[in-house]
Amino acid sequence: MPTPTKGPRLGGGPAHERLLLANLAAALFTHKSIKTTETKAKRLRPVAERLITFAKRGDLHARRRVLAVIGDKSVVHELFTEIAPLVEHREGGYTRITKLGFRKGDNASMVQIELVLEPVNPKPKSAKRRPEPAEGTSAAAEKPAKAEKAEAAPVDETEAPAEDAPAEETIAEVEETAAEDTASTESEDVAEEVADADAEVAAEDAPAEDESK
Repeated sequence: MPTPTKGPRLGGGPAHERLLLANLAAALFTHKSIKTTETKAKRLRPVAERLITFAKRGDLHARRRVLAVIGDKSVVHELFTEIAPLVEHREGGYTRITKLGFRKGDNASMVQIELVLEPVNPKPKSAKRRPEPAEGTSAAAEKPAKAEKAEAAPVDETEAPAEDAPAEETIAEVEETAAEDTASTESEDVAEEVADADAEVAAEDAPAEDESK
């Protein structure tokens, strides 16, 4: 069993609803504007716009699809020959609903549904596409061009070039110089201690030699 559409149904059943919408669509295509209740107009809008979409195609299959809904050949002929050319450049939104107030008696909301047949001026597309690279070129070929642009860029005279800046001693160089100074100082201290020890040994040996004589 097909799933029923949303919203209140029209008529006594699905078949009655299809015939009711078909008659409303035929009246809309014939008179270009009709007055009906808001509920019927909202249910008629998708049906009428679908039929207009078929009419814009203009082929035999589309004509037979419309004839399956609207049996009047004169209405279908008017739809394909008069209405379809007027909405050729319009992309949807073929109908307009205008509220008219409430009906006396049952206080039903009344509207006027009409076809939108005003000419349409399509807006120019402002989106600009980037030119695609020619065949045979790759990203590797674009990198040298970027490098050339970077070389050709003007140099700011306010900034001093890196070559003219004084070379600063690095931490490694400072540590190496301090280590060399420490090593030389320690070697001098060791030499002095060795000399003092030799002098003491010589002083001790001298009295022993005098006593032996």
